[in-house]
Amino acid sequence: MQSEDKFYRATITDRSEFAEDLWRIRVNPNGEFTHVPGQYATLAVEVDGKPLQRAYSIVSSPYESEIEFFFELVPQGALTPRLYELKTGDPVWMRKGAKGRFTLDLKSGHKKHLLVGTVTGLAPYVSYVRTMYKDFKEGGEHFPAGHHLYILDGASRSHEFGYHEELEKIAAEVPWLTTVFTVSRPWLEPEWKGETGRVDELIRKYTDLWEMTGADTTGYLCGHPDMIENGKGILKRKGFPKESMFEEVYWIPAKGDGAEE
Repeated sequence: MQSEDKFYRATITDRSEFAEDLWRIRVNPNGEFTHVPGQYATLAVEVDGKPLQRAYSIVSSPYESEIEFFFELVPQGALTPRLYELKTGDPVWMRKGAKGRFTLDLKSGHKKHLLVGTVTGLAPYVSYVRTMYKDFKEGGEHFPAGHHLYILDGASRSHEFGYHEELEKIAAEVPWLTTVFTVSRPWLEPEWKGETGRVDELIRKYTDLWEMTGADTTGYLCGHPDMIENGKGILKRKGFPKESMFEEVYWIPAKGDGAEE
């Protein structure tokens, strides 16, 4: 492949599925790879001798030796159908450096962090939590004392949450993490006992409940572009200034099409 100096020939070490169209992989970069929680890595496959590449948020913490990703299959997409076919032991190209500024705000003085996501948009938040959890358990100076993460995650059905059990287990153990998961189609699974409704429609409810303002809270919006636009509008009307809202848009829908690339 061209530009091999820019890519590692990484190896998929593990693959597991949450649902037919949702899966995660862990890869060994086979080279030095550093990142900050919230950043993304670029994966690629070779097509006609050239890299077909896309950026994906990193799920794993920088403390982990392997890099984890959470995918949703987009049948008409250029890359995810190819990634979907890859199994444990298969190679995949990965750019040698991580990028992105969707990192935890530790500079503004805000102690509350509202993390709103949809499906794979949960990925960077898992990286935040895993990193803070290790720092918390070790009791070192790296743990950002006084900060609290509030995750508000939405999906059509509960199997799309992916990391629901992991996050709720941690939330039950530590004082700095609160999680709310909401399904927008509860009639499809009447056994669901959690919150219901579209996640952006619940932002006002929970920012009021958690007594959040633009003066003490940074809002993060990651995943579906419509959710992000609606969420920004809700936070703006609540008094959040632009600098207190971070966003990570996963794709730009074509006109009349909400599909992810």
